[in-house]
Amino acid sequence: MSYLSLSTWSLHRNLGPLRWTVWDEQSGEHQTNVQEQPQIHSLLELPAEAARRGYQAVEVCHFHFPSTEPDYLAQVKLAFREAGLSLDTLLLDYGDITSASSRRTDADVEYIRNWIDIAALCGAKQIRVVAGEAAPSDEAAIFASANSLSELSAYGRTVGVTVVTENFKALTSTGASCKKLLDAWGEQARTITDFGNFHGPLKYEEIALTTPQSVSVHVKPQYDTNGYPDEAELRKCLDTVSEAGFNGAFVLIYDGPGDMWEGLDRVKRIAADYISA
Repeated sequence: MSYLSLSTWSLHRNLGPLRWTVWDEQSGEHQTNVQEQPQIHSLLELPAEAARRGYQAVEVCHFHFPSTEPDYLAQVKLAFREAGLSLDTLLLDYGDITSASSRRTDADVEYIRNWIDIAALCGAKQIRVVAGEAAPSDEAAIFASANSLSELSAYGRTVGVTVVTENFKALTSTGASCKKLLDAWGEQARTITDFGNFHGPLKYEEIALTTPQSVSVHVKPQYDTNGYPDEAELRKCLDTVSEAGFNGAFVLIYDGPGDMWEGLDRVKRIAADYISA
């Protein structure tokens, strides 16, 4: 059955500092850049708040974890369990497994493996891994990415975490490159389809193309300057995935101005029509 979820990106001004991972080429190491934000809810408080507001699941961005120590991750897992909420996906926002630098790709693959372990400890069902930042026309990069994703997927299965990707960043910015990647990856291939990450005249065809292998769809509208969604355009996206047979998590995305919960409510009012009992 389909159900309502949200991404913690939709509350990025509510959950405290953002901890962005960056690659330091000179040192050959990963660094963390901290971007200060208000904390209205802690990550441990979020599951109960989301459940109170009618959500059944959450996808958590990796930069929202204030700690990755096992004791803290156990607390995250417990908070979701006590709220009766699913931690569907840990969204790992960093990583370029198609970099021309073997030093970086080796480091990034190891970094991703570490976050797969983190996903397992906090109770996430899945982890979203960036397919790469090479051009979508780079066939060698597509096959290299598919190979790495296959290996990471095999590792994820050993700890009970499904590895998925998304039409996110350059390599998977077109429906054609997404499909080629998923086909090369094979039977374990799974993705997320984000409405806001396909552009141009083929947008709806591209959404339909990736929907059958999607574990969730990111319901990201086009907004006006006041944060109100273009309802007709959003419904066209929602109609597209419904017609393609999607029956999973509708993950609401809001990154506009004003109160972020109110912005989510405006998206929820539209998306609720597509949730099946």
